[in-house]
Amino acid sequence: MEFLTSVIGEINGIVWGWPMLILILGVGFFMSLGLKLMPILKLGTGFKLLAGGVHAKEGEESEGEVPPYQALMTAMAATVGTGNIAGVATAVFLGGPGALFWMWMTALVGMATKYSEAVLAVHYREVDEEGNHVGGPMYYIKNGMGKSWGWLGAAFAIFGAIAGFGIGNGVQSNSIAAVIETNFSVSPLVTGIILMVLVGLVLIGGIKRIGSVAGALVPLMAVAYIIAGLVVLAINADQLGAAFALVIESAFTGHAAQGGFAGAAVWAAIRFGVARGVFSNEAGLGSAPIAHASAQTKDPVRQGLIAMLGTFLDTIIVCSVTGLVIVTSGLWTSGESGAALTSAAFADALPGVGNYIVAIALALFAFTTILGWSFYGERCVEYLLGVKFIVPYRILWILAVPVGAVLSLDFVWLVSDTLNAMMALPNLIAILVLSPVVFKMTRAYFADKS
Repeated sequence: MEFLTSVIGEINGIVWGWPMLILILGVGFFMSLGLKLMPILKLGTGFKLLAGGVHAKEGEESEGEVPPYQALMTAMAATVGTGNIAGVATAVFLGGPGALFWMWMTALVGMATKYSEAVLAVHYREVDEEGNHVGGPMYYIKNGMGKSWGWLGAAFAIFGAIAGFGIGNGVQSNSIAAVIETNFSVSPLVTGIILMVLVGLVLIGGIKRIGSVAGALVPLMAVAYIIAGLVVLAINADQLGAAFALVIESAFTGHAAQGGFAGAAVWAAIRFGVARGVFSNEAGLGSAPIAHASAQTKDPVRQGLIAMLGTFLDTIIVCSVTGLVIVTSGLWTSGESGAALTSAAFADALPGVGNYIVAIALALFAFTTILGWSFYGERCVEYLLGVKFIVPYRILWILAVPVGAVLSLDFVWLVSDTLNAMMALPNLIAILVLSPVVFKMTRAYFADKS
């Protein structure tokens, strides 16, 4: 295991090196400029479309399996997970408070990336032999870039099908098991088995069941967590100004060793801020467009405007709450990391209650992520092997839940982080190549609206 960890660690250092960070931020920045900052300027339009698209209109929005709102909630279910609680804490622990700033930057340009992914996913989607709309990077690579690029689409599907067991399954069940054991003294194996049963019950119903469960759970859990975080920030209000100043300063100067904090250079703040930002909001990863391809919509741009909200809500709102709670508490120098650090920060302001809030929030966040990512993995396997392999993959997915619950968290995080980067590469290349399509469709949409 030590040798395997060492090898994957070396690969991780390569795939998350400067070239990848430049590519992720560069693609987002390029798309933002090409769209003339539309994702930021039209944020309100996206929320209006979301509010009006909770239920698809008969006839007008007949294509697809789930309403636009449920497509976003399915994507959000997979997106809002341990990255928002444990991932943010890990970024601050390894990169210092400045990592939070680079998470924000990743999200702001990532909105353009997420918008572009969804536009391409709906525009180039197909209908499979069971009558379901399927799409995502593998389809817009094949249908948009041509058959000669088919190998790139297959590479994404392979990485996606495997990565799901890390980022979408193992990391999530492991985090749930750890936080439940810490706070409620329940064995990780018992937690894993209960999770396996619950996940199995939902997955039997496919995308429509996932969409309805996500549509109910995601808003409830996100709003409850945000309110709890705002209460903590109100308690720590006298530290907010200093916290913001520390985040900005550390982003450009790094931070020296302090207390249990080992110190971090600017490079560490950028590296862990961007990596954990992508892990959390998945902009550029290529996963979310798989869910948006199932939306009941005939207009790719409309779904893109709704899709970009996922990045804003995930990172600018939820991750910011976690990060600022940690920094204002001062406990980021305590030597704690991951969910334990977030839990300690909440408990510091809300003794006897804060740790339980984090435990329940993380469990719900991670549970919905397991559901959302199962759908992503199924679509990747369907692209590679056909619909007949969906059920075997689903069974394997369900059985993997208790296994992930008892694995080493450090190893699971490392594998997930590495596979994330390998998924992102084919998708980011496709977005760049197909950017003229996104720009043209966007101009046409807003020209009609003017």
